[in-house]
Amino acid sequence: MRPQDILMPVPAGLYCKPGGFHIDPVRPVDRAVITHGHSDHARPGHGHVLATQETLDMMRLRYGDNFACSTQTIAYAETVKLGDVTVSCHPAGHVLGSAQMAVTCKDICIVASGDYKDAHDPTCTPFEVVPCDVFITEATFGLPVFRHGDTADEVKKLLASVALFPERAHLVGAYSLGKAQRVIKLIRQAGYDAPIYLHGAMEKITHYYQSRGIDLGELRPVKGVRKADLAGTITLAPPSATSDVWTRRFPDPVTAFASGWMRVRARARQRGVELPLVISDHADWDGLIATIGATGAGEIWVTHGQEDALVHWCQTQGLTARPLALVGYGDEEEEETLPPGESAEA
Repeated sequence: MRPQDILMPVPAGLYCKPGGFHIDPVRPVDRAVITHGHSDHARPGHGHVLATQETLDMMRLRYGDNFACSTQTIAYAETVKLGDVTVSCHPAGHVLGSAQMAVTCKDICIVASGDYKDAHDPTCTPFEVVPCDVFITEATFGLPVFRHGDTADEVKKLLASVALFPERAHLVGAYSLGKAQRVIKLIRQAGYDAPIYLHGAMEKITHYYQSRGIDLGELRPVKGVRKADLAGTITLAPPSATSDVWTRRFPDPVTAFASGWMRVRARARQRGVELPLVISDHADWDGLIATIGATGAGEIWVTHGQEDALVHWCQTQGLTARPLALVGYGDEEEEETLPPGESAEA
């Protein structure tokens, strides 16, 4: 049996024929295995969903109780039998509950990593290297220019700006699942203990993180707070809200954006970002190539991102590599919009 007989790209996503399921399908299917809760990977309408408890909970928060006909929980280090394959679950280090899914059939092991990072994140279980024959890697930041650096230094930039401009409010654009909570935790670890304010679209998921034992300090909804009282404060909001009329409620706001894309100055200027913060929940170039080497895989499949550059690098290392060219997956930091019915006034 060849690896491509076990997992193959199809219009709905990555399909496991001997197991009868899709991984992170982009359209409704009978059986789905979901790596994490970001909306480009976790979509509603499937017949049956297998995922970690946190990912299933995120899907319920976003889509309601009926997001799938039935669900099954898989824990880290747990193995389940699906058809003629076994699937085991391993931490991906991307966001809370994110998982790599190792699919084993006969003597071949393929690891679908979903999105991942090998950098430290105090809000989720650290990434775990899973030895395998074939490693399916993302390539969101799959160019050598993307080296993310130390997140603590980025948070110092934010707090220095808050100290320098006590009459201004600081708005930090961050993806609602994972990035926002990580930024809050990093701010706390840097010694900032004042209340942090949340856009309404941030509240449900952030409170869920707290319910899972992640201490984020005192958080307050920004809605209803007087403009003058927001001077000198920090507010977390979806990226789309930071360029909206919603920002008029803040006194002379400093707009920040926490993203790996902030390494590219043109992106920051394009967005009108005054304070770019290079904080990413994806592996950078060094993380990608280090992880590929650590898995021991002889074959690498590359998906969503800068596929060509990473495929070329793999080939220079003597590895078999190919792009999967799956469609429907984007960078959640770039594409997030407010949820249906959620006003920027929230």
